[in-house]
Amino acid sequence: MNKMTKKRILCFGDSYTWGYIPNTDHERFPDDVRFPKVLQRLLGGSFEIIEEGLNSRTLVNEDTRSGKEGRNGSQYLIPCLDSHDPIDLVVIMLGTNELKHQFQNSPEKIGNLFEKYFIKVILNRKSQFRNTYPKVLIISLPIINENTEYSSQRYIGGNEKSKKLEEIYMGIAKTNKCHFVSACELEVGEDGVHLTKQSHITLANKLNEKIKSLKF
Repeated sequence: MNKMTKKRILCFGDSYTWGYIPNTDHERFPDDVRFPKVLQRLLGGSFEIIEEGLNSRTLVNEDTRSGKEGRNGSQYLIPCLDSHDPIDLVVIMLGTNELKHQFQNSPEKIGNLFEKYFIKVILNRKSQFRNTYPKVLIISLPIINENTEYSSQRYIGGNEKSKKLEEIYMGIAKTNKCHFVSACELEVGEDGVHLTKQSHITLANKLNEKIKSLKF
């Protein structure tokens, strides 16, 4: 099968998509664990998964830490869409870094930013090569466990805010006629934020089931 005839799926996100191993110093799960790669195997050769995960990627905020340049996802989104064009589906899982208490964001504000700068932009980004627009599958965020050293230093109030975002993201999906998969029941690791090995596998299976039910 010619590459361009495959259904092309862009997985756009932060450290969840990148595969950050909980409680490590930037170690990454291997290909047989992280959900985009597992999803590729489950979907098979008729699909092409494009990994676009970046640690600390935000919606609109700048990360001022040394070595964290280019984390503003809204600035990278359009170049990313055009770089991988044509895209049939964007699987997006983003917003957790905006929950950091340093940014003082409400769940409603995060939802508004997510919808304005990501969902609407993706849905309206016509392919340069064909008369199509990408479909969108929104993944809601895992629930943050604040009772760890890592999360308590970064995500004060993150537990309740991440729970609220489940409802908000579901509403955004409905309003914009996007597809939706919940990650709120996925287990986070010892740091209270990042997904466990089993959670990556579970998410890949949920996405596989959802994507195979779609009409492209």
